[in-house]
Amino acid sequence: MHITYIGDNSGMSKHRIGALKRLGHDIDIVDPYSFLPNTGWMARWNHRTGGFGTAPFLDAPILQRVAVCKPDLIWINQGTLISPGLMHHLRNTGAKIVGYINDDLFRRGAEWMRFRLLRKALPFYDLVAVCRLENVKEALDAGARRVERVMMSADEEIHQPRELTSEQRAKFASEVSFIGTWMPERGPFLAQLIKAEVPLSVWGSRWEKAPEWPVIESHWRGPNLDDAEYAAAILASKICIGLLSKGNRDLHTARSLEVPALGGLLCGERTTEHMAMYQEGLEAVFWSSPQECAELCLGLLADDKRRLNVARLGHERALKNGYYNEKVLSALIASVVK
Repeated sequence: MHITYIGDNSGMSKHRIGALKRLGHDIDIVDPYSFLPNTGWMARWNHRTGGFGTAPFLDAPILQRVAVCKPDLIWINQGTLISPGLMHHLRNTGAKIVGYINDDLFRRGAEWMRFRLLRKALPFYDLVAVCRLENVKEALDAGARRVERVMMSADEEIHQPRELTSEQRAKFASEVSFIGTWMPERGPFLAQLIKAEVPLSVWGSRWEKAPEWPVIESHWRGPNLDDAEYAAAILASKICIGLLSKGNRDLHTARSLEVPALGGLLCGERTTEHMAMYQEGLEAVFWSSPQECAELCLGLLADDKRRLNVARLGHERALKNGYYNEKVLSALIASVVK
């Protein structure tokens, strides 16, 4: 199909673009942010306000690009800067419109404004894909025509196992790792692991904002990682901690799929969705408190045979589960064009 992909060409969005191309689709990428000043204050403003005052300036250039592309399908990633007025015109093109939303668009608090346009535009989509069960009813109540819940997914290419170079192993080798941006609830958790003498390595941005920074600083190994570095850090770590975003009402995250897909050992919070994905104690390990997490990590570090076996079985289960971009995206496209 000829697909116009409206979304940023970075991060997990870029992974989905790659998956669509591997599926054989002809992709035109229209990045809404490319029509706005590339400055930090603009990014912060759009994130906090949902493009208040800036989103209307995107309508004309996006419509012009779509008119030139003449797509069979319009794929909108997140859609936080896509107004109901723009969606009305996009529907008039005759193309089917899919919205893929991996964040919690109905979360209350600081993120509420970020998704204000998206919530208003939901009735214009032919299909909305969300990653949280609660969002299905919430989106339908907000006027969405069709909503499908999908699990987050790893990428067949980005998250496939590979051999590390000696340089990568030297740079990223760790006993227990957490890779992710600082969030208020994450600082106290990791600080408790450190106080329990878990040999922890932390990669990610904004950690200097944590009140627990004096405890965490000596364990911090650097800011956000690119795709290759992220994979290397997981593969060079004996145990990978998976933390959820409470504000996002997470019961699993992309890391829940990416770590086992790469062949790493997932040590995540005990949730109904994690326990449905992996057999606890055999394919992944789960905890309900920092103390339990620390005990699991220290026990696994002292038992190489068990640790390697859990990582191996977790990878096999990830392959069986099939939560990968190509499979998830192809199912969504088949659903909307049938």
